[in-house]
Amino acid sequence: MPKLTRRSLIASSTAAFALDGSKGSGLVLTDRWDCVVVGAGVFGAWTAERLRAAGQRVLLVDAWGAAHARSSSGGESRMTRTAYGADTVYTEMAWHSLPYWQALSDVAGLPIFHRTGVLFFFENEHPYATATMAAHRAMNLSTQLLDARQMAENFPQMDFSGIAFGLYEPRLGALMARRAVQTLVDRFVRGGGSYLKAKIIPPAPAKTLDAIQTAAGDTIRASRFTFACGPWLPKLFPAVVGSRIFPTRQEVFFFAPPAGDDRFGPAQQPGWADFNGGDLYYGFPDLESRGFKIAFDKHGPSIDPDKGDRTPSPEGLADVRAYMARRFPGMAGAQMVEARVCQYENSANGDFLIDRHPTWPNVVLVGAGSGHGFKHGPEVGRYAAQLSLGTLASPEPRFSLASKGTVQDRSVH
Repeated sequence: MPKLTRRSLIASSTAAFALDGSKGSGLVLTDRWDCVVVGAGVFGAWTAERLRAAGQRVLLVDAWGAAHARSSSGGESRMTRTAYGADTVYTEMAWHSLPYWQALSDVAGLPIFHRTGVLFFFENEHPYATATMAAHRAMNLSTQLLDARQMAENFPQMDFSGIAFGLYEPRLGALMARRAVQTLVDRFVRGGGSYLKAKIIPPAPAKTLDAIQTAAGDTIRASRFTFACGPWLPKLFPAVVGSRIFPTRQEVFFFAPPAGDDRFGPAQQPGWADFNGGDLYYGFPDLESRGFKIAFDKHGPSIDPDKGDRTPSPEGLADVRAYMARRFPGMAGAQMVEARVCQYENSANGDFLIDRHPTWPNVVLVGAGSGHGFKHGPEVGRYAAQLSLGTLASPEPRFSLASKGTVQDRSVH
């Protein structure tokens, strides 16, 4: 089988992935698969690819298609950064994932990874920043500690009034989310994996799970199953995770920079996060001329991914406009060119869920990306695949189902 390495993603099959959900070459649903992965977002796609690379015969299934418009992986861009305060498990996962994103970007028709750099800035001394720098020094990362003067010199398009210092990660940046997942699924299929567009109905209680059913009446049999269904995971397993994953409504806005002005493009403007006063705003430069992105990271109200209103609110727009005018004065009054409502699917504290089903040992549940998960896709996939195959050397207690609370109290940022 083709082998996935940090330096290359190699494909050898003539089968082709189609965005309309074509089944691929030679797909027979009556076959028994080694592994079935339900959910073709970033977690599911990387899990499927890791299983395929391990020599498994894998079927990847999604109800609407890889990185579809309502999925948490279906947006324009996602940040990759290793700043995580004392939560070094995520620092390490993000750093170890980066070479895989770079390798995928190298084989894609258009870039998946944009190395814009990432700047976190703070109004005063903050334990998050102190712990981040300690972790980064221990890992010998190239993070720079900048004072307000240095930031103003390097990024004059930003107003750092009231800001004391920042953490700058020059080797990090932005991932093109939808493109990344769809490219990965394409490579997965070309490498011998199989892909199916189908809705899976919630598995019925039973002593074992050796098959799942589609809404069309097909039966899919496998030795092992992984469910990585984002905000739909509580709907498939309401008794197990229904009270432990909280989908929230999140608004994102894009604005047109001034004509001919390169200050807000990726050559001069880094990805950024304003870590002040508990109200974390973040954003990206004008990537691929799509618009200057800005969002408020505070958890929004709960949302049903199937029925929730996805119309951005006037209040959300007014809020980010006011912030943008203060921190990016050259963008004040800029035309909004796009807005969308996506969702986070949060665990109680922001930790991921990657664990076996409590009744079915051949079933792995993957989810609770909690708004920061996309960058970790390659490592989540590795972990989930090893857990499924029984080769995981040391399970992380923080990813266990048992550790998931039922009351939101976010601590991972």
